[in-house]
Amino acid sequence: MLRQILASAVIAGALAGILVSGLQTIRVVPLILEAETYESTSEPSSTATTAHHHDTPASHDHGEGIAASGVWAPEEGVERTLYTLLTNILTATAFALLLTACYALAGHVDGRRGMLWGLAGFAVFHLAPSLGLPPELPGSMAAPLYDRQAWWFGTVAATAAGLALLVFHREDVFKVLGVALLALPHLIGAPHPEVHGGLAPPQLASQYVVAALVTAGVFWVFLGAVSGFLFHRMEEEA
Repeated sequence: MLRQILASAVIAGALAGILVSGLQTIRVVPLILEAETYESTSEPSSTATTAHHHDTPASHDHGEGIAASGVWAPEEGVERTLYTLLTNILTATAFALLLTACYALAGHVDGRRGMLWGLAGFAVFHLAPSLGLPPELPGSMAAPLYDRQAWWFGTVAATAAGLALLVFHREDVFKVLGVALLALPHLIGAPHPEVHGGLAPPQLASQYVVAALVTAGVFWVFLGAVSGFLFHRMEEEA
């Protein structure tokens, strides 16, 4: 069983990492690069432009700023692309390990059921958190990082638990509890800065949110389908 989990996760993670890297190159990365050009301007796209400071948690350092701060970053071009690809493959493999572990516990998984698990992963790790904290471009104003991370982790945990109660339990009390868990993080509310806005135009930020979520959705469906198919095949061969 351990061999099935590892083999399915590694292969599916590598393929999904390559896929999402290609998708990001088509739409997500160009939007990020365009947003970075606005970081050279002094005024954010907000009704309260003076509230933005480049030493806030939302600030990004590029070029000379990186060199001055002594923080290493990959060079633009091939090096940055390769490091992005490697990061995506490692991240996809980690998510694939999580999915295949769920397959081992749930049983009766194939490519179609794997897609459903992938959709659940998208809902847990991307869709639900984005309702309070949508993907942000460089230069966006944001609440303190610790507050956002705490809310994100809480939302992921509550969403995963809520979906599990709704899917795997038929009793009404568990259904009600599941719905309550899904709603709880959003009733609490995500942390936000006192002044909203950013360096990039609002329409660019909106395009980025859509592109990031669509890319994440395709990634999770593909990852679930491939990992489920491979896990099923290896289970039959075992």
